[in-house]
Amino acid sequence: MQMSIVQTLKLGVLAIAISASSFGVIAQDFLNVSYDPTRELYEEINKNFSKYWESRTGQKINFKQSHGGSGKQSRAVLDGLEADVVTLALAADIDVLAKKAQLLPTDWQKKLPHNSTPYTSTIVFLVRKANPKGIQDWDDLVKPGVAIITPNPKTSGGARWNYLAAWAWAKHQKGGNDAKARDFVRQIYKQTKVLDSGARGATTTFAERGIGDVLLTWENEAHLALREQPGKFEIVTPSLSILAEPPVAIVEKNAQAKGNSYLAKGYLNFLYSPLGQEVAAKNYYRPRNKAVLKKYQQTFKPLKLVTIEQEFGGWTKVQQTHFENGGIFDQIVKANQAK
Repeated sequence: MQMSIVQTLKLGVLAIAISASSFGVIAQDFLNVSYDPTRELYEEINKNFSKYWESRTGQKINFKQSHGGSGKQSRAVLDGLEADVVTLALAADIDVLAKKAQLLPTDWQKKLPHNSTPYTSTIVFLVRKANPKGIQDWDDLVKPGVAIITPNPKTSGGARWNYLAAWAWAKHQKGGNDAKARDFVRQIYKQTKVLDSGARGATTTFAERGIGDVLLTWENEAHLALREQPGKFEIVTPSLSILAEPPVAIVEKNAQAKGNSYLAKGYLNFLYSPLGQEVAAKNYYRPRNKAVLKKYQQTFKPLKLVTIEQEFGGWTKVQQTHFENGGIFDQIVKANQAK
């Protein structure tokens, strides 16, 4: 025999049902659809948020995580994966959910501070111990005999950051322009040995399978490789890279349908809290909180960072110019195949 619902949380959160036989609280399912390298980050976020949320509301949460290339994850949500929140690598991958499926408002970036980006990252190089190829900056990547590992920009958000960081560096060199940047990026992909679908797959190719001399990767992913396999790799921070801003958003249509709107709002707000920022920094994401960032200043090496808006005119323009079918990336691949 089941007891009636005895506690209802505010603002549409599903009621907690109590079983007469077990008196166990039914945990509310909650799905975060994220990009490749955030597994460890959100495992720790979920543990901390769960304690905070239950102490505040009495509600238990059954967290579910989905990870993959950012573009692939966005398409999965479009195809019906019922995410309550998305924490993806690119604003463009969330814009698609707003524009094509109306799963959230088009002004979703105004809902949270810093354009809904609670932490940042950048692109660095992971090389093997003692850096046998002597890689110090972007120009070293295209020296003869250097084998590069980077994911596929068609499926991976991190790969698009890699591509754009390389393009920006080339444009900032003496005499640099878009034509020279394009040729430099073409050479990078000519020397790329494996195009995995996501950033974590690329790390596995480089670190576990031993393929390649250098991995182009998120800063947090590089630090994680150092932590998990001490003594095998080194991080090389280039002179210039890109300010990578992986955004977060409530998939409002899904969250409302599942009764998770209040929970989803609390979850994303927690990422901006001092504890959420501390967890981000511990997992090698650059926190927005200045006090927390200062605490971890030994981890985050300073470098010149350019932005998507400054260099490329925003993600809408970038996506159309570089990554849509027939765009510059496809043209580069076709040119390399022809040679």
